[in-house]
Amino acid sequence: MIDRLGTAGIVGALLLLAGLVLVAWSSPVVAVGIALVLAGTGLVVKGLATSLMKQFGFA
Repeated sequence: MIDRLGTAGIVGALLLLAGLVLVAWSSPVVAVGIALVLAGTGLVVKGLATSLMKQFGFA
């Protein structure tokens, strides 16, 4: 999976994680909320991408 992300994707994931850790240090409840929003957004994007790939016959 890491080879699919590329350098920009890995740096982006690390920045996302660092930001979440910074918020968690200040307010753990808010950090859990942000983590849930990010996870939900990721699942929606994955679903849209899978659906689009099926429409074009790639999956």
